[in-house]
Amino acid sequence: QVQLVESGGGLVQPGGSLRLSCAVSGFTGGSLIAYITAWYRQAPGKERELVALMSVGGSGTNYADSVKGRFTISRSNAPKAVFLQMNNLKFDDTAMYYCNVRGVHRRPDYWGQGTQVTVSS
Repeated sequence: QVQLVESGGGLVQPGGSLRLSCAVSGFTGGSLIAYITAWYRQAPGKERELVALMSVGGSGTNYADSVKGRFTISRSNAPKAVFLQMNNLKFDDTAMYYCNVRGVHRRPDYWGQGTQVTVSS
């Protein structure tokens, strides 16, 4: 089965940076270029929020307004992985961050277990 495993979260001060990684294993669907890759986050008491998305083909990206100019999504196909570079972190960035790889109409739809990011002074 396909597994997505996030890492790179932790405790960071406001204004700091983190790079989240999502290792993709057991994937037999070919290159990640044929899939949507995305990062979501969920803070306590809040709904899950789309943070960053890379479209099929990799040429298009979409970011939540709150992270534009600060976060960057990228991916690699050898080894297969999805990344989220987070700069100038703010208190409101505190959340569990989840990696997502999916096809159109969520066929397929793969999720990681999440990695915690805590921004605190």
